[in-house]
Amino acid sequence: MPTFSIDTDNTITAYLAGDQIPDDHARFTSEKELLKLAANWPTDRLVEVWNSFAGVPPFGDLKAVKKFTDRKTAVARIWKAVQALTPTAAPQGAQDAPKAAKPRKARSQAQDAAPAREGSKKAIVLDMLKRPDGATLQEIMSVTGWMAHSVRGFISGGLGKKMGLTVESFKTTEGVRGYRIAAAK
Repeated sequence: MPTFSIDTDNTITAYLAGDQIPDDHARFTSEKELLKLAANWPTDRLVEVWNSFAGVPPFGDLKAVKKFTDRKTAVARIWKAVQALTPTAAPQGAQDAPKAAKPRKARSQAQDAAPAREGSKKAIVLDMLKRPDGATLQEIMSVTGWMAHSVRGFISGGLGKKMGLTVESFKTTEGVRGYRIAAAK
């Protein structure tokens, strides 16, 4: 357990067991000891101690205060903050090497994709996209009842990524977005 010390300039330092602590520094090892130590301090000193942490690494998220509601709250917040000062002992001996990741079998997208069940929306959309002129976004939306973002997601994820199909996007002669399954090359 580390020992903390505070000097007359309100600088708090953490020490490991066996470290030499200057005699003129007040010492504490728990929140209870800090509360006992701070019992005779003016409340302004608690504010100064807290504000010395505020905005300084590793305390960047702490905000400066003008006052505390009471001494116990001040000590609790300061104790919590000084925990970030806890030193760590140097490692003893060699560290274990990290475990190597297990090799994964390459997945074939087309193998994992379930074939379209006859009469399902997936089968209907696939049939529409296999036509030479494909299907427009609006046609697919009207047949399936899906919204535009759902159709685009199905084409990208369900057909492109899961089934491994190449779906081309094009503009029709009317300027409407259309899709069709690309011919195999």
